[in-house]
Amino acid sequence: MLRKILAVSLIALMGAAAHAVDGNELLREVDRNLEPPSYEMYRKLINIEPDGRKKEFVLYMVRKGNEKVAGLFLSPASDKGRGMLRLGDNMWLYIPNVGKPIRITSLQSATGGVFNNADILKIDFGAEYTVDQMEDKGEQYLLHIKAKTKTVAYDRLNMWVDKKTRLPVKVECLTEKLMLIKTLYFKETKDFGGGIVRPSVIETESPLYKGYKSVMIFSKIKKRDLKDEIFTVPFMSKLETLR
Repeated sequence: MLRKILAVSLIALMGAAAHAVDGNELLREVDRNLEPPSYEMYRKLINIEPDGRKKEFVLYMVRKGNEKVAGLFLSPASDKGRGMLRLGDNMWLYIPNVGKPIRITSLQSATGGVFNNADILKIDFGAEYTVDQMEDKGEQYLLHIKAKTKTVAYDRLNMWVDKKTRLPVKVECLTEKLMLIKTLYFKETKDFGGGIVRPSVIETESPLYKGYKSVMIFSKIKKRDLKDEIFTVPFMSKLETLR
């Protein structure tokens, strides 16, 4: 009888421990694992059309904190020298020889593929979203996430997180009425050095763009101290000097 009571108590404790995981703390842990607080990286974006044609972009990216992100287009030649900047909810696109940078929105796409500007200039999930509900799915947690404000690209997210690595496996991006906008797949976890171990590839597809697919490949992620002046509109024409 005592053994039975102990066994039941142990099962109850294990169940309580599983539910003791705080969803928002897990989301913050995912953010920390995906990106250092201050870094530089290179990123290739590939847009694949239904007929198999591809268009590739290479960007140099820098980030500081969870509100400052900037990117510089290195290729193709037609886009070389363009810059992107995000400060909180505000975004700009710099085009050489066109005058001052122009304001852009999170739902637009500077690359024309399934990835929008919010995907390219992403800040921490925890900065924009809060966990509404969490489910235990065996080897993964499923986080049901809602936006903190109406200014973000997606009203809701469903995020599957690997329990061991604390890294996302899949993210569904949804409207407030739970219509699926796109799905992000996180693949090919890689050790970039300096304690940075994260997926090196993100693929996306959307029921709104049937037959189209976009891929984002990360490389040379390195921690780097960056000055605040880098993340200003006047500095957008000088991003090349950081490389």
